[in-house]
Amino acid sequence: MGIVERIKEIEAEMARTQKNKATGANALGCSILVLPSDWLSQMHHGALQAVASYPNPTKSPAPRYSRNCNCPYTKKQVIKYHLGQLKAKIAKLRTQLLEPPKGTSGAGEGFEVTKFGHGRVALIGFPSVGKSTLLTLLTGTHSEAASYEFTTLTCIPGIIHYNGTKIQLLDLPGIIEGASEGKGRGRQVIAVSKSSDVVLMVLDASKSEGHRQILTKELEAVGLRLNKRPPQIYFKKKKTGGISFNSTMALTHVDEKLCYNILHEYKIHNAELLFREDATVDDLIDVIEGNRKYMKCIYVYNKIDVIGIDDVDKLARQPNSVVISCNLELNLDRLLAKMWEEMGLVRVYTKPQGQQPDFSDPVVLSADRGGCTVEDFCNQIHRSLVKDVKYVLAWGISARHYPQHCGLAHLLHDEDVVQIVKKKEKDDGGGKGRFKSHSTGPARISDRVKKAPLKQ
Repeated sequence: MGIVERIKEIEAEMARTQKNKATGANALGCSILVLPSDWLSQMHHGALQAVASYPNPTKSPAPRYSRNCNCPYTKKQVIKYHLGQLKAKIAKLRTQLLEPPKGTSGAGEGFEVTKFGHGRVALIGFPSVGKSTLLTLLTGTHSEAASYEFTTLTCIPGIIHYNGTKIQLLDLPGIIEGASEGKGRGRQVIAVSKSSDVVLMVLDASKSEGHRQILTKELEAVGLRLNKRPPQIYFKKKKTGGISFNSTMALTHVDEKLCYNILHEYKIHNAELLFREDATVDDLIDVIEGNRKYMKCIYVYNKIDVIGIDDVDKLARQPNSVVISCNLELNLDRLLAKMWEEMGLVRVYTKPQGQQPDFSDPVVLSADRGGCTVEDFCNQIHRSLVKDVKYVLAWGISARHYPQHCGLAHLLHDEDVVQIVKKKEKDDGGGKGRFKSHSTGPARISDRVKKAPLKQ
């Protein structure tokens, strides 16, 4: 059985467990819960009891949980533990699915696109939703567009010149359902989108909302978390000492037993775990995996000229959504403004000493690419500049008064003006006047310049 088949089998088991949780009974109408055969060894002794008769003797018998047994856990807790362990199994299998096959060496097949500009934005969506047309309108780069699907077969880059910066826009081939499992060129498309700063999910406004859910599911299956922040969970593996579980607040989604079961599924028996927020099971699994990427996503609804104004208003009021029409070139300026806001680029202008600021070529910083402090600004200019900085004069939003003396830890804002004052070079003479440690004259007598004779 392959990895994909095992994932589907576990998802079907999760669906059955959710149905039993909702109805309070199994498919036969009994008030018992069907659990896998390996659950007996992981729960408390006496928590489960097996029955000898099974309705289908051809399948492997599964122990059943009865309400009348002396179980230290409630039925709701047992279901929660079971679902948590199944989610951990699926996460492990999906991680194995993304790994390259054994016996292969070198880089895999993908799109060769060199990073350019101050940021990168990727266009993701189903075929024939207007990605190529949107790239042509925003960048001027020609990308073939036709009335049939899969017109774009490779990655086509373009450059957006906006607010004095250069943003690279990538037109990727359309993906289909099952792209995370390798259908089409889904893996290559998603791999390029992982290297982007912002994802533009282009959707057809005239079609159902299910397309957005399918694309979100495919991206989350490969480790992309859209419009989410990393969970406030501290996790560290140890060599000895067992599992240390702590939390700074009351937890409603997980408990200590559930965390132990998930860690044991990953064969982790010595670790330190600290919850700083009321996190879920999925958040804990993401922290343990450690390969998740949290990205910003803008949902772009194209073709609004073919639907009613009420539907357009409904789509525009959704969070992180922008409605446009590539055919009529509607609301493209709003899309660029939203893209700029999500990328969070910071333009910093330099001011030479005794001269006017240079507003023609800003130094562009980003919180996702290094940071926005004075030290990051100096490193952007040259790596050796930091050790020569004495102090910095700043004008702009970040300054309390003009100019403000700042250090390397000062946080810069958009359109700030910065002047760097360097340390003075030390005098190598070792003193001045009669306090000099050595003479500046020649070391050898023969090299001395003879004085001119006195005039007679």
